[in-house]
Amino acid sequence: MHVVLAGGGTAGHIEPALALADALRRNDPTIGITALGTASGLETRLVPERGYELALIPKVALPRKATPELITLPGRLRGTVKAVQEVLDRTKADAVVGFGGYVAMSAYLAAKRSGVPIVVHEANARPGVANKIGARYSDFVAVSTPDSKLRDARYIGIPLRRTIATLDRNAARPEARAYFGLDQRLPTLLVSGGSQGARRLNETVQAIAPRLQQYGVQILHAVGPKNELPVIDDIPGMPPYRVVPYLDRMDLAYAAADMMLCRAGAMTVAELSAVGLPGAYVPLPIGNGEQRLNAQPVVRAGGGLLVDDAELTPDWVLGHLLPVLTDPQRLWDMSRAAAEFGRRDADELLVAMVYEAIAAHRRA
Repeated sequence: MHVVLAGGGTAGHIEPALALADALRRNDPTIGITALGTASGLETRLVPERGYELALIPKVALPRKATPELITLPGRLRGTVKAVQEVLDRTKADAVVGFGGYVAMSAYLAAKRSGVPIVVHEANARPGVANKIGARYSDFVAVSTPDSKLRDARYIGIPLRRTIATLDRNAARPEARAYFGLDQRLPTLLVSGGSQGARRLNETVQAIAPRLQQYGVQILHAVGPKNELPVIDDIPGMPPYRVVPYLDRMDLAYAAADMMLCRAGAMTVAELSAVGLPGAYVPLPIGNGEQRLNAQPVVRAGGGLLVDDAELTPDWVLGHLLPVLTDPQRLWDMSRAAAEFGRRDADELLVAMVYEAIAAHRRA
């Protein structure tokens, strides 16, 4: 059997695709897997690093909204669709699984033309153009949130890396805090604005850090590789404030923390919920509002806080975040609520959907 994955461009598309690839291989080590991508996407590094074949196709940008430009899309996609069809023919693909983005649109069109069954996974509450179209071609559509705007889709969550999906935060906490040079006993705030950081989060935390330390809170702050904050030396008698450019062990960062201040990308929300880590979510103030929609379900469930970017100030941190960090019972309740909402088995559920789609196609 051979499965073609279409999820290039950003980590939000690539990581769920690779998590599915890993789950497919665990289920059947002989399965063939090919990931589609473009020369400019992160997949050129991430896919080979994980040991999977990468097939590059031309990049065709998709309009985010229904504009006149959308009418010309089929013509611009013609060459890309042909390139995908060649991959499907060469690999004798049994299924195409798309995760949205540039590559997925071409994959869906090529699969439809070639008669290859399609499985769609949408990570965001508000689906993109590619997955809206892909969902019309398939009865096998999976979504990450119960608030998804795709009709007749199955809510399964987002396929996660095994280091995250299997993380036991309590068991890993001693190792994690030692790894980052943190105190084993103090409440810990993890701060990250994603792989590139977030200026609003960085500036707010830098301004309020001394007050949080005075209240006995230690901080692990990933500022982003292109952002600089002054190195703050430990003050005798004060909790640590660790500033790092990035975190290459997110599993240990989650284990070390009691709460996280972060953006509300779909992957971040899914990972925090799965491991039971409460989040203070600050949706990006730009785009189509999908980050707020991503965070709302777990916040409603009691597993997090939600604050607008413009309202994230030192006063908000003192008035809303600090009371949670210094209340062990509330932290426990929010952690339990997040874990009950989170899904750790989305990769296995999506594997089952892939097999179901292939079996239905063979019966037809």
